[in-house]
Amino acid sequence: MKHILVANAKGGSGKTTLATNLAGYLASQQQQVILADLDRQQSATQWLKRRPKDAPKILTASTDHAAQWKVTDSPAGLRDEKLADAVKEADLVIVPIQPSAFDIGAAGDFLEVLIAEKTIRKHKTFVGLVGSRVNSRTHAALGLAEFMTETGLPVLAYLRNSQVYTTAAEQGLSIFDMRPSLVAQDIEQWSVLLDWINENSQS
Repeated sequence: MKHILVANAKGGSGKTTLATNLAGYLASQQQQVILADLDRQQSATQWLKRRPKDAPKILTASTDHAAQWKVTDSPAGLRDEKLADAVKEADLVIVPIQPSAFDIGAAGDFLEVLIAEKTIRKHKTFVGLVGSRVNSRTHAALGLAEFMTETGLPVLAYLRNSQVYTTAAEQGLSIFDMRPSLVAQDIEQWSVLLDWINENSQS
């Protein structure tokens, strides 16, 4: 089983949106996927409860089914031993970052700690960055792009601040479960991220 950890120590960075849509994508590809929710708010768990019965099935972490993938929505404040343990279990770590000075500052601190983890230094776990809720026409978006490029880590996507994510979340869906004409632009923004996952998850 391949394990994707969605992590950022700052709350409100877009972790749950990223984790639920990743799980939705994998399920839409006929992959067996577990969605683990470590956040106290349990937003991903509530999303799963809203998921329609006819949508591609996503398993909970309590299941005893074997699966090909596990996607973990991590809590805010993930650090120290809990961060080390979570990274050890992961094959891929994806860090969503919003375009604000507060988010960029917090992400810089978090990435320093993350990159110091032994499994990442030894290239056993791969890390990539995703811009979250980005309006490409703003100065904040430019600042985020500069910061992400300077980290030297793979920049996998800039996901726009789109109503389709809210609509999908309310219905227990991912954008990959929605009518293609509604989400074509958003799905296009995921292409590099999905290619990176596929490339770095080959056994």
